[in-house]
Amino acid sequence: MDQTIMTPAERVRRLVVPVLAALLTLAALVQVANVPSMLGYLFYTEQFLAVVLALGLPVVFLGKSRDGNRTIPRILLIASDWIFAALSFGAALYLALRYPELGSAWLAKPVDAMVVAALLLPLVLEALRRTTGWTLVILVMLMLAIGLFGHNLQGTLQTRQVDADRLFLYLIFDANGLLGLTLNVAATIVIAFVFFGALLMRSGGGEFFNDLASSSMGSRRGGAAKVSIIGSMLFGTISGVVVSNIVATGVVTIKLMINSGFSRARAAAIEAVASTGGQIVPPVMGAVAFLMADILQRPYSEIVIAAIVPAFLYYLALFIQVDISAARDGIKPLDRSQLKSLGEVMRKGWPFTLPFAAIILAIFQFNQRAEFAALIGSGLALLVGIYPGYGGHRIRLRQFASALSETGRSLTDILMISAAAGLIIGMLNVSGFGFAMTASLVTLGGESLFALLLIAAVASLILGMGMPTIGVYLLLAVLIAPALVGTGIDPIAAHLFIFYLGMMSMVTPPIGIGAFFAAVIAKAPPMKTSLEAVRLGWTAYIVPFIFVFSPALLLNGDPVEVVIAVVTASLGVYAVSAAFVGWMAGRLSIGIRLLLGCAGAALLIPAAPGDNMTVALNASGFLLLSGLFLTFRARSRHSVNIPANVTSHEE
Repeated sequence: MDQTIMTPAERVRRLVVPVLAALLTLAALVQVANVPSMLGYLFYTEQFLAVVLALGLPVVFLGKSRDGNRTIPRILLIASDWIFAALSFGAALYLALRYPELGSAWLAKPVDAMVVAALLLPLVLEALRRTTGWTLVILVMLMLAIGLFGHNLQGTLQTRQVDADRLFLYLIFDANGLLGLTLNVAATIVIAFVFFGALLMRSGGGEFFNDLASSSMGSRRGGAAKVSIIGSMLFGTISGVVVSNIVATGVVTIKLMINSGFSRARAAAIEAVASTGGQIVPPVMGAVAFLMADILQRPYSEIVIAAIVPAFLYYLALFIQVDISAARDGIKPLDRSQLKSLGEVMRKGWPFTLPFAAIILAIFQFNQRAEFAALIGSGLALLVGIYPGYGGHRIRLRQFASALSETGRSLTDILMISAAAGLIIGMLNVSGFGFAMTASLVTLGGESLFALLLIAAVASLILGMGMPTIGVYLLLAVLIAPALVGTGIDPIAAHLFIFYLGMMSMVTPPIGIGAFFAAVIAKAPPMKTSLEAVRLGWTAYIVPFIFVFSPALLLNGDPVEVVIAVVTASLGVYAVSAAFVGWMAGRLSIGIRLLLGCAGAALLIPAAPGDNMTVALNASGFLLLSGLFLTFRARSRHSVNIPANVTSHEE
């Protein structure tokens, strides 16, 4: 069949999907703005979430056409897509309209409630499979099996017996199930910030960020890589979607890095690590900071303050490795004639600072909800983009409609993952398995907290494979974080721990999706790129363990302890990074690199107040690093000052 000839069903699909996606975004923005309440119309939050599902599920089923094969003709696949879309729309909309009655009567097992549950549960799982693959579907089904048969287990993991019909009705109708906190967070906070980012990019924000990075870093050694780091960090803290960040910035920065002398794999890895780390940079943090504050019921300011030092250490390590590898390999700055001046960039692009300032003021000064602050920022981004501004970009009606539709379509993955997290929460609650699992892990943590953290880290990396970071965090916050908090770990430290490790699944082999996308752009080997990204982003695997044991790195504690912890950690990051690259004012031998790595490790070990052993380790690491640095600095100066004729005579 000629794929260029569209069938009537294809034409209708191309009209329906953007409209439903735009309506999904509009419904969320109207809810965030509290418009129904202002008009005197009150409804349950669960009704709003059911409407979100009624719009989101058909977008998933109709969003991508599927090719047929010898077993299943394409026409049957298209027909099944439309049937699934119609059934999901009808069942979710019926749930929205009838929720006031069914929400309180489902224990009596009315027929219509049973039908809605029987339709929605498999449809949500199928939508989840289409957006994230089989892994998460299998996990949800495994949890459902535990809910049904866990009472047959022996020991601490035994659950209470729950009938199948009661379990499925609970998952669909109870506020702790499908229509629960995780879906609500995704349908309000996440959508609001993704829409803000979409408007900002259409008003020229992406070009402004790239120019800002180029003008500030392009004239330094390894300038192309430093431009990539700064630009991707700025873009990533807004977008919260690693792959789109890599594609948006990497098509320019990766080519610049390769042309300036970086290998293809290293250029791709730098872009992947820089784009991934944008989500840990305050104040926006790809919207995860707001999710974390909502889940923990803690002030947003506490989350942002705690995230400052770990984010600094992450980018410090990346920046140091890029800088000294550029010195080692003789990689020169970008051509100054091709760079705009920083003053010119800021003069033309300063209006882009207004939306960010408004968001921060709304949250910190006026105590507004994060999603409402994002709505204010979106309004200002729209005003900035209405008139021709930076780079000639202008938001017209078509661009605004496109932003609505793109936001809805890009959020379907997150919505389905959030729905899955809601199903898991519901199963954990109704069966008691959540308490049993937490108790078991707490017992393990009582024997060895480090072992518990190691298990949590591996689980976070595995569960996060191939999933958007926001969705990864929501899932891990349900499955892993409660056990960490149960051992006495500070809740913010526990949630930042799973967030960091889950985030790094985007570049970690064997399924480092972010690294693989960057490798495609650079035409580099994917696995080599992924391994290089692990090395460049090493702090994200180590620092979470450190701040769990050393709250000072989360700016929590005595000011003197905080300063000492930050300084020693920064020096440790420098030492380990230099050991990885093999350069410190000159090339390093294997033995010196090992000594340098030992000095860095000693500095990174958190010094507990009154613990002479850890204090001595920090001191020895500092002395060793200082000795190595001064020795190589002196050797470097001596070699530079030797006259050429003396050198040749000695040789």
